[in-house]
Amino acid sequence: MELEEKIALVTGGGRGIGREICLTLAKSGAAVAVNYSGSEAAALETARLIEELGGRAVTIRADVSDYAACEAMFAAVEEQLGAPDILVNNSGITRDNLILRMSPEEFSDVINVNLQGAFHCLKLASKGMIKKRWGRIVNIASIVGLIGNAGQANYAASKAGIIALTKSAARELAGRGVTVNAIAPGFIETDMTAVLSESVREQMLGNIPQKRLGLPADIAAAAAFLCSGGAAYITGQVLAVDGGMTMGG
Repeated sequence: MELEEKIALVTGGGRGIGREICLTLAKSGAAVAVNYSGSEAAALETARLIEELGGRAVTIRADVSDYAACEAMFAAVEEQLGAPDILVNNSGITRDNLILRMSPEEFSDVINVNLQGAFHCLKLASKGMIKKRWGRIVNIASIVGLIGNAGQANYAASKAGIIALTKSAARELAGRGVTVNAIAPGFIETDMTAVLSESVREQMLGNIPQKRLGLPADIAAAAAFLCSGGAAYITGQVLAVDGGMTMGG
């Protein structure tokens, strides 16, 4: 229970990778605030699963692209649990399209949620962490932020921005006892990949040395490690959890 008495806020914690991160942090002893934007039912289910484990959880609705909504969310977390010691920026959307067909709105919507939302939460979380002189911030990026992907210029740009944000924030906060790192997941078994055709899956697996898609638990384990005492001397890093797909990239 290494994270006992720690308070974690996970954005986009209702399902998939976000839910698994919430559960893994709870197993390590943290009280968890589960942020969601769309599905309240999914967030409540995450909270229920945490409570089944004997942990504490609250759910808070907020659109992370809205700074005022983020301010209200952090106030609610502090009132119900206390100021967050851990922040996992996991919220993200996709609006895939080729550049020539991509509308300005499709580009800006993804940047606003994925990148600006991460900035909003990082800015607000760091205030309390600096006061405590202890904090862990983990930003969920993507391998497409490292290598790009056709049809995802907006998503790749947002995730590359998260990587740069991570490194800049790590430099600013390193002397205050706060680490800031990013995880770049590869292709992970989620609702999004479940709808892919068999031919597309085979093509994806051909690019992965381990010849399997990752699991949400693979990402959650990396996040829990970066929040642990064992990662106290690690900051400003990007950990690709991708089955070897981008090695040397």
